Amino acid sequence: MEQLEKYLKPTFTIESNHKLIRGKTKELTKEHVADVSKAKSLFYFVRDQIKYTIFVQIRREADYKATATLQKGEGYCVQKAVLMTALARASGIPARLRFADIIDHMLPQEYINIQGTNVTVYHGFVELYLNGRWIMVDTAYDLNACKKYRIIPVEFDGEHDAKIRPTDMDGNLHTEYVKFHGSFQDLPHAQIINATKQAYGQDFFELWHETMAPKYETSR
Repeated sequence: MEQLEKYLKPTFTIESNHKLIRGKTKELTKEHVADVSKAKSLFYFVRDQIKYTIFVQIRREADYKATATLQKGEGYCVQKAVLMTALARASGIPARLRFADIIDHMLPQEYINIQGTNVTVYHGFVELYLNGRWIMVDTAYDLNACKKYRIIPVEFDGEHDAKIRPTDMDGNLHTEYVKFHGSFQDLPHAQIINATKQAYGQDFFELWHETMAPKYETSR
């Protein structure tokens, strides 16, 4: 039998024991008893109330702390996944991070220019242990972003994997999961940083800071 206890423990970034995380979890699940019902409430909060944005700091491990994302009210896929994991663990639901390389056919050209490709390495999502099995949930795109960019919203029924759809609302290609990197009890920060540099170049973070950081300040 798989040991689930480690998927309930807090870590440096997955701060499931922090008062802010526990308080938000209590607020979101107070009217729910079953784990599936709790999980759905947490999912839709992270999906829609935490704005998806790529204009964020991503180099330091502290940039991924669940409390930071909760307080800012925004984050990119990995930061939102960390928050979702923390909230789930705080509610007593075993949760872990999972990563995959994806082809994003809707990636903005300015971002492709920095990366040199439309393949995004280590896209982050979550696995929740519900009713005796692990279920995948992807909280990346909030409803407003979906409406703006014609993305089909990811829906979660508590029973089936909630994945980004391969096409958009107009039938155009959107996302392909091309390589999975496994599941993790904690954020593999160094692994993500190394993979990012290998994929996009050793100077990627410096180029990102110079190009995207000013846009982040003006987009707030």
